[in-house]
Amino acid sequence: MIRIALPNKGRLADEARQLLEQAGLTFDARGDRALQASLGDDFLALLVRSRDIPEFVADGAADLGITGLDLIEECGRPLDQLLDLGFGRCRLAVAARDDSAIHTVDDVPADARVATSFPGLTRRYFETRGKTVFVVPVSGAAENAPHLGVADYIVDLVSTGSTLRMNGLVEIGTILASSARLVARHGLLEDADTRRLVTELVAALESVIRARGKRYLMANVPRDALDSVKRIIPGLSGPTIVEVMDGGRFVAAHAVVDQRDLYRVIAELRAIGGEGILVTRIERLMP
Repeated sequence: MIRIALPNKGRLADEARQLLEQAGLTFDARGDRALQASLGDDFLALLVRSRDIPEFVADGAADLGITGLDLIEECGRPLDQLLDLGFGRCRLAVAARDDSAIHTVDDVPADARVATSFPGLTRRYFETRGKTVFVVPVSGAAENAPHLGVADYIVDLVSTGSTLRMNGLVEIGTILASSARLVARHGLLEDADTRRLVTELVAALESVIRARGKRYLMANVPRDALDSVKRIIPGLSGPTIVEVMDGGRFVAAHAVVDQRDLYRVIAELRAIGGEGILVTRIERLMP
């Protein structure tokens, strides 16, 4: 069994589980507080804290893991990154009070106090900028630290920036852009059987990720308008054209279309005489 360390709660946990199930791995846990869950015949999920996952994988307690790049980089242990999963996007940012005269990281004075739950990344970042700061480790959100006199600045995860604004803070620099990643311990892929299973898993996850934001479109279009059809719906490698059984003036055009282009595509197909237009979701898309 290949052991995959997964977040045990929170948004990353929900999205990781959803992605695995969409890829065809059935999640079977014995109760809501189970520490393990079956993922079919070949994989076993270990449900642990997101922050602990890089250490679990690096130490060999798990073979694979899904967690944020911010936590992987903070851990600092050598891991093989196999896939950017595309969810959990955020950034690790430096912030200051919005009533201060500090507008960029270059304005931060030497020996400033910085509160963060990412002490390793924070120290390394300021060192690369040629600055010596005093890092104040905190266990959770750091946005109250400047107002309580605990620190002058914070380093914290930011998504929309609304939490910073609500707490009278302004972003002055970005340390890291993060998203969920699939990681493996070093040497895992040296075994041929394990490499095959992991390669199949990565391909399955990629097929789900690739299908997001895509739709499958089918339409009956005039046979004499195929040049226009190819322009309107280029698809992955051009639309698939299928004969309609009556052999009349219509043929069927099938294509994968970006969801954001659907409104335009449907309007243009109707303008050239297209009809019987059908749009469906795509669960998985293999190249």
